[in-house]
Amino acid sequence: MKIFPAIDLFDNKAVRLFKGDYAQMTVYNDDPVAVAKDFKAQGAENIHLVDLAGAKTGKPVHFEVVKRIVEETGLFAEIGGGIRDLSTIEKYLRAGASRVILGTAAVTDESFLKAALEKYGEKIAVGADVSEGRIVIKGWIEKSQYTLDAFLEKMQALGVQTVICTDVSKDGAMKGTNRELYKTLTEKYALNVIASGGVSSVEDVSALAKSGVYGAIIGKAYYIGAIDLKEAIEVAK
Repeated sequence: MKIFPAIDLFDNKAVRLFKGDYAQMTVYNDDPVAVAKDFKAQGAENIHLVDLAGAKTGKPVHFEVVKRIVEETGLFAEIGGGIRDLSTIEKYLRAGASRVILGTAAVTDESFLKAALEKYGEKIAVGADVSEGRIVIKGWIEKSQYTLDAFLEKMQALGVQTVICTDVSKDGAMKGTNRELYKTLTEKYALNVIASGGVSSVEDVSALAKSGVYGAIIGKAYYIGAIDLKEAIEVAK
């Protein structure tokens, strides 16, 4: 299983939200590049980046930070947050991102998703953010018409390879991740499922790895010292 330590970007800083609430934002570091370098020093090979300003407004602004992170660490970087057109995808890929995550646009604009998949293939991942059984969009502010299963069935049919599934109720709460959900999704779909939200302990990492999940995102647990990243990466292997 691959470990994706996460940096959420806002005003060029590394921050975290509590359950997606912009009013409950904690700034952890003024220098996201320094955080990424620490990830690498701990043995990370991958990094998960989210442009929170982009997620909220649909206008990503952190291209330069992403470029610096990739240039200075060489990590496999996936980036999401407000990516709504092909030119933005192209801009991120040129900045060095290895994979671009479509969230709201994957739900609301099927023609764009199809065009992105046709042009960029496996470099496109889709975010499936779920709250109370429904896919939520626009920075988790709006509920869509899709249930999680209906959405994943559609993504699989369209040829999506990688899905980052976030259980919003667990995100940032430090009460453990939804192990059963990710185990079920991994067994049910021919998708690379990345577990996101509430990965709070090495036990979470071990359980996810044993259930065959493709990847896991570690966010708040790293920042508050609840997970030793180096240990998590070893356990995941």
